[in-house]
Amino acid sequence: MSSASISWRTYLLPPLHPEGPGFVGIFALVSLVLWWLWAPLGLVGLGATVWCFYFFRDPDRIIPTRDGLVISPADGYVQMIVQAAPPPELEMDPTPLTRVSVFMSVFDCHVNRTPIAGTIVREDYTPGKFLNATLDKASEDNERQAIRLKTADGKEFAIVQIAGLVARRIRCDVRKDQNVVTGQRIGMIRFGSRVDVYLPKGVNPLVAVGQHAVAGETVLADMNSSEAQRSGEAR
Repeated sequence: MSSASISWRTYLLPPLHPEGPGFVGIFALVSLVLWWLWAPLGLVGLGATVWCFYFFRDPDRIIPTRDGLVISPADGYVQMIVQAAPPPELEMDPTPLTRVSVFMSVFDCHVNRTPIAGTIVREDYTPGKFLNATLDKASEDNERQAIRLKTADGKEFAIVQIAGLVARRIRCDVRKDQNVVTGQRIGMIRFGSRVDVYLPKGVNPLVAVGQHAVAGETVLADMNSSEAQRSGEAR
């Protein structure tokens, strides 16, 4: 197979998440009905069907494999980097840690991945509100799925899937005592949401607020580096 054909299939026909085909089928059926009623409505439905297909896309990613790298769990923009205590349901030390929040719009890929290899120590679902996921208080008030992960050398991370303004379902595919590798798929959120990563004490983020992150590929931090937190500016 030529590199051109690989590129075409990668960008135009990416694989779908298992939840995708059913939704795409519903959108397509509604589009046909709208087309029967009035052709311009059918065109709107066709556009919505294409959007639905790409919302549920689940492309492979090239995962950095060097030990100590912490990669982004989500596609989207680094929306905030703050000091905050991990979710209380994870029963971690309440001392504030650096929290990196990645916001996913309805146009981003919504498949979430593990930021680093380790063992799932605890996972807990908390019902809540559906506030705008860009708000800081969404971390405490919104529906969320929290995961506590411990690395082989004993470092602990918290990964939190947070429902957003239009998100109504969080899917988590990992369970307590499960071993995971860096970049492993752990679930998804539909439609539009946020994922928080709480870094261990002393680990500085290597991304800046406003930077676009790619799940499984963008390096959020390096456990083996003493580099100071990075800053950035739009140019």
